[in-house]
Amino acid sequence: MQTILIRHGRIIDPSQGIDQISDLLIRDGVIKGIERQIDSPKGAEVIEATGFVVTPGFIDIHCHLREPGFEYKETVATGTLAAAKGGFTTVCAMPNTNPVMDTRSTVDYVLNKAKSEGHVRVLPIGAVTKGSLGTELAEMGELAEAGCVGFSDDGHPVADSNIMRQALGYASGFGLPIINHCETPELFRNGAMNEGWVSNRLGLQGAPNSAEETMVARDIALAEMVRGRIHLAHISTAGTLELVRNAKAKGINVTCEVTPHHLTLTDEAVMGRAGSDESAFGPLGEAAYDTYAKVNPPLRARADMEAMVAGLRDGVIDVIATDHAPHNSVEKLCTFQEAAMGISVLETALGSLMSLAHSGDVPLRVIIDKLTTAPAKFLGRSDIGTLQDGSLADVTIFDPAAEWVVDSDKFVSRGKNSPFHGSTLSGQVVTTIVDGKIAFAVNSTEMNKN
Repeated sequence: MQTILIRHGRIIDPSQGIDQISDLLIRDGVIKGIERQIDSPKGAEVIEATGFVVTPGFIDIHCHLREPGFEYKETVATGTLAAAKGGFTTVCAMPNTNPVMDTRSTVDYVLNKAKSEGHVRVLPIGAVTKGSLGTELAEMGELAEAGCVGFSDDGHPVADSNIMRQALGYASGFGLPIINHCETPELFRNGAMNEGWVSNRLGLQGAPNSAEETMVARDIALAEMVRGRIHLAHISTAGTLELVRNAKAKGINVTCEVTPHHLTLTDEAVMGRAGSDESAFGPLGEAAYDTYAKVNPPLRARADMEAMVAGLRDGVIDVIATDHAPHNSVEKLCTFQEAAMGISVLETALGSLMSLAHSGDVPLRVIIDKLTTAPAKFLGRSDIGTLQDGSLADVTIFDPAAEWVVDSDKFVSRGKNSPFHGSTLSGQVVTTIVDGKIAFAVNSTEMNKN
């Protein structure tokens, strides 16, 4: 197999507490050492990483590859290529496909597709209920044997409290989490965006923070009762953060994730001002009612966004996950109320997150930890999310200072739906290595040619 020597990069590996300028050697698909200087082995491919950051490969525990059934939105091939371009070496595929990933045969189909056409490692997440309809538990034992790393009806909440209670109890027998999209249907119904002054100004029906928080409180109580393992997907409100903080203090087995967009955007983006310095109270322009900023959970008020940043910084939030949700252009080129919810995230995740590092709001090592070591721990994997000797050679190299203008039309993902379109981001992936093989590489001289 290929031997790769990465030279003179700033290696950040939270699993080992490493943050230093060093060389990294890869041989036969595994990490073979980190040293201040390593002589180049004969025949090795040398990657000069001066000025770049070298980390374990990013791990995304929440993305939508859409296949089978929605190949017009995304495929395993295009979604994993987008992941590689974004620096992700492992992605967890959500089960809201058609058919839903509630049987072994569908899981096997996705895994076989990933093996034959994928560019990065794909780990499946099985459905909690049959058809994700919320009325009858799926065959969790069969799904666990097929390789599922958790269970979720994402896209829909598990609304029935007794079903959730049973699911938490049953999943605990396999040591796997229930991953819930927390949204009380009666409170969220017909909500198009966050409920607040922006929704009032735009005349759109909003979803209140309580739609998320009430179900979060329920799930935490049920997890405590049955001693189950609950993971809260894409949290977005300050109230949710406090519920998680208090639950952890009580020793309840709860974890949570936050998306790059809930860390960096507010509901004002719906007015077409993502990355803009225009006054929020100025006249609405043609960019208002930006359907690319329509997502579930919705982009929240600035106070909630700032709470998410603080929760990431202080460790209450466990993981950064993209919730990559690609859509066909037709599903976004319509009225805001009719538009599909979701953002294509994999290719902009690092660039948007680096704004937090550049501003000093979140240390870079924390961001890297939440993209690598922390999600590996969540998955119970010691062979990924680390650059320890003998671990799988999943490596991400990025230029933290490279500025680039987001042109979503050039995404390799089939989903071009990004509220960052036209924005300037700072931080771009140079090379992604999966199992010791280069899955994506861009010539550094071409990085600013978007």
